[in-house]
This record gives sequence, C-alpha cells and structure tokens, in this order.
Amino acid sequence: MSSVAQVRPEAHGVERGFTRVYIWHWPVRLFHWAMFASVIVLSITGLYIGRPYLILAPRSTTPFLMGWMRFLHFVAAGVLVGALMLRLYALFWGDRHERWGSLLPWGKQDWIGIWRMMKKYARFDWWSGPHYIGHDPLKQLSFTTFYVFLLFMVISGFAMYGEANPGGFWWSVATRWMMPLMGGNQMVRLLHHLGLWLFAAFVPLHVYLVLRSDVLYDRGAVSSMISGNKFKHEHLDYEDA
Repeated sequence: MSSVAQVRPEAHGVERGFTRVYIWHWPVRLFHWAMFASVIVLSITGLYIGRPYLILAPRSTTPFLMGWMRFLHFVAAGVLVGALMLRLYALFWGDRHERWGSLLPWGKQDWIGIWRMMKKYARFDWWSGPHYIGHDPLKQLSFTTFYVFLLFMVISGFAMYGEANPGGFWWSVATRWMMPLMGGNQMVRLLHHLGLWLFAAFVPLHVYLVLRSDVLYDRGAVSSMISGNKFKHEHLDYEDA
C-alpha cells in the first residue's frame, strides 16, 4: 500500500517527490520495541547479577535486591522470547520485506549487493546506487547474524537458569545439552557475559545508523518503526521496489 506524499525542495534547489510505502506490519514493529525494552532491562540486570554494583546496607527491612534483579532479568527474558515468536511469525506470513528472503543472502545477486553496499559506505557516496526500500543486503546479513546471536543468548541464559533445578523443564530443554557442548558451566557464563558487551556495542551503533539514514536519505527510518511507513524518492531506482 502506498500513497504520494508532499514534494520537498532539496538543498540544491531541485524539487523531489516522495511516495509513502507501508513496509513494516504491526508484528515486526511490536517485536522491535519489545526487543529493545527487554534488551535494556536484561543488560542492566545482567551486569548487576555478574558483578553487583549496588549493595544496600543490611537492615531488617532491606529488600532482597539480588532476588529482584534476577526476577526482572528472567521476566525480560520471557518478553524477549515472546518478541522473537512475533518475528518468527513475520518470517513466514509477513510481506516480502519481512520474510526469510529478506534476511539471508540467498543468491549471487545478494552477495554482489553486499559488495556494492560496502563500496558505497567506504566512499561515503550516499546518493549513488544501489538503493533499497527495505533492508539492503549488508543490513540483511548483519541483522541475521544478530538474530542468531540473540538466540544463543536466550538459550545460554535458560541453560544457566535450569541449573537451579536439575531434571526440571529448563534443565531438559537447555542445560543438559548446552553445558557439555560449550565446555561447561564457566564457559557458558563467560560467553553469555561477553554477549552482553556485544549488545552494549550494537544498540548505540544501530541507533546512530538509523538516525544517520534519516538525516542523509529522508526515508523515515525512525518513524517507520512506529507508523510502518517509509518514504521512497520518486527520482531514484530501488532494487527491491
């Protein structure tokens, strides 16, 4: 679904038109914000669980701070799992910008597109081709890698959670096979903790790139995760239009 938006003047005086394109449906938008909120909570509480940075003076009414941090950590993990289920739904029943084909470089043209985008970024040549409405091939590959990494963080987290109840549900689902596979409890904990710092690097970088995209391309990248709409420049050719 698309509609023609207003015409705006460019900095050099040439007028350009925009077409509004509905690209992100509600499951993807809800997944995005639920994932964002849960990752923030998981990062703050995970840092505390790994190395408590606040210790309350002992009193008869002192709250069990570590217990609350662990509780919030696993509630946020549950929200993240629910968000991932929404994204899984969109992978099968979303539009063509949301399905499996939009996340993996399946063919030769996709890898050529990755190479072209790398050259484009390296030259700081914002307005040269190729142009994409959805994720360009380089972003497709980076988001797919991030989702796989996110899945590892979820499984490793529940694997450690299952240690509290040997033989229980999470022990059977995650702990029993993941601990031997990854080299034991301490290795899983180390990798899970290192993953937190990858989150800490990814989130600000992602925010910066989205804001940069809005400033340079005027495509509504930020608002698209609220309204679902992006803006297509009518004078440009898009690879995935």
